[in-house]
Amino acid sequence: MHNIYIMKHWLQAARLRTLPLSLSGIILGSFLAHSKGYFDWSIFALAILSTIGFQVISNFANDYGDGVKGTDNENRIGPERALQSGAISPQKMLFAIKLLSISTFFIAFALIYVAFGSENMWYIFIFLLLGIAAIAAAIKYTMGKNPYGYSGFGDVFVFLFFGLLGVLGSYFLYAKSLQFDLLLPATTIGLLSTGVLNLNNMRDINSDTLSNKNTLVVKMGLVKAKKYHLALLIIAMLAAISYTLRHYHTVKQFVYLLAFAPLLMHINYVIKHNNPKDFDTELKKLALTTLLFAILFGWSL
Repeated sequence: MHNIYIMKHWLQAARLRTLPLSLSGIILGSFLAHSKGYFDWSIFALAILSTIGFQVISNFANDYGDGVKGTDNENRIGPERALQSGAISPQKMLFAIKLLSISTFFIAFALIYVAFGSENMWYIFIFLLLGIAAIAAAIKYTMGKNPYGYSGFGDVFVFLFFGLLGVLGSYFLYAKSLQFDLLLPATTIGLLSTGVLNLNNMRDINSDTLSNKNTLVVKMGLVKAKKYHLALLIIAMLAAISYTLRHYHTVKQFVYLLAFAPLLMHINYVIKHNNPKDFDTELKKLALTTLLFAILFGWSL
């Protein structure tokens, strides 16, 4: 029973509900590659494992960083964190971060080698640097002396790594090339992912303000943050539609508009609510809607 209790807290710290969001970019990038005649199940499986590793590292680091800084406290809305509750000690969490970082690096290396082989050393070098950068960015979000998540740069990280790197990077692993207009669906995933972070920060605006965690929401205030949120989602939808119009063949290609229905409902909800507590239930909905979009958009190809 004790082992089950401990495992429960580690799974909670891993925040499995965030995985659909991080996987969306890989899934969409893989669909895009398949539509162009490129696909490999080994690359797909290793890309999924690498992405899960990066995401869990980020979640552990976020738990650790906010825990030791006191940002996760009784004023915070949402699920109680592992360090905050005392279920996992800072020393054990730090060890888990180091162990998972090493493991994920080797999985990422295997992914890169399977994708490029020994004859593409330049590609291997670039993607290894990107992998190291992803691990460093995941850790530095809330850990260290100058975590960028405390300075309002978290949105940039999420857009770049969840959107551009997730979609374009995974596509390149298959195709060994890029097309300029792939930036449009990559932008959609990036902006929707940034929307999830922004929603999270709107929920935490009061506790973040008290803890000097200067997210964009804290800097802008809730009213402007809501306008920013709407802009993220609307531009995301327009980017996807623009890509489809550029490659239009049949009305079936617009099947992903079904995913826009819950997005529009979410927008209406955000407009009507001003209590930070009300945004907590929307986090999972927006993350799952992003995954739904990635699958439907990919299927439409």
